[in-house]
Amino acid sequence: MCLHRMEQKNGSSFTGFILLGFSDRPQLELVLFVVLLIFYIFTLLGNTTIIALSHVDPQLHTPMYFFLSNLSFVDLCYTTSIVPQLLVNLTGADKSISFGGCVVQMYISLGLGVTECFLLVFMAFDRYAAVCRPLHYTVIMHPRLCALMASASLIIGFANSLLQTILIFLLPLCGRNKLDHFLCEVPPFLKLACVDTTMNEYELFFGSVIVLLIPVALIVFSYGRIVRAVLRIKSTAGQRKAFETCGSHLTVVSLYFGTAIYVYLLPSSSDSKDQGKFISLFYTIVIPMINPLIYTLRNKDVKGAMKKVFWKDSDSR
Repeated sequence: MCLHRMEQKNGSSFTGFILLGFSDRPQLELVLFVVLLIFYIFTLLGNTTIIALSHVDPQLHTPMYFFLSNLSFVDLCYTTSIVPQLLVNLTGADKSISFGGCVVQMYISLGLGVTECFLLVFMAFDRYAAVCRPLHYTVIMHPRLCALMASASLIIGFANSLLQTILIFLLPLCGRNKLDHFLCEVPPFLKLACVDTTMNEYELFFGSVIVLLIPVALIVFSYGRIVRAVLRIKSTAGQRKAFETCGSHLTVVSLYFGTAIYVYLLPSSSDSKDQGKFISLFYTIVIPMINPLIYTLRNKDVKGAMKKVFWKDSDSR
């Protein structure tokens, strides 16, 4: 009934979009709602904890934790730009999102997604400086340079997002408003256009190469130098410590870039549309939730900071 009203409404004036999401699997929607709500709560708690600890504990006032707290903030905002709308859509028959809401969601989520790509690059550079240039580390990773890197990530992310969003919403849709996805994302949006989108697809591919493959190449190059430096360390304990320091970052890089490359660079087929939705769920919701766990489970500094903060609170009581 609600979808029918929306179609009638759009017959006269194009006012918004219908996010079909998982409506073809209604039995799955309630399960997804519960799971995603739990994931979202853990995402908020985990990333907020990382940000708070990085500011409260003086031992975490280092470039590594500066970038980690920025990454947590980006993850927090990124998932918040998507999940609340998705949870609303999963609870009822009304799957609609306003035109302005769709524009804002695409602009913010895409901007933050690209920002995270470059933050991960700068985190790899930080690890390179720590392992390969330990004596000059504090000089290289100056607070001003760290702030400049974080700002550059944000500027690149939202400049790219502005370009992509404008190009997408300039496409004529001829009244089509059913988006076969759970969020306003570029690849499924191209399928709504009623004109040839070949040039847009080339532009999207070229843009994705810049924001996905170039960062991956820079990260691989950094870790190539790191591995060479670590192998020169004669102490096994020293090698293990160096690899443990970089292991968390490499895990996050593999998960994030792997899923993003699948969505934006690999050719899609009609058989894989549901698979694409679940992959998108993974990098928009699951990865922001597990990032704090990956970075803290084997991190003595963060665990030590948590103990100090929580024990101090319990002692004060």
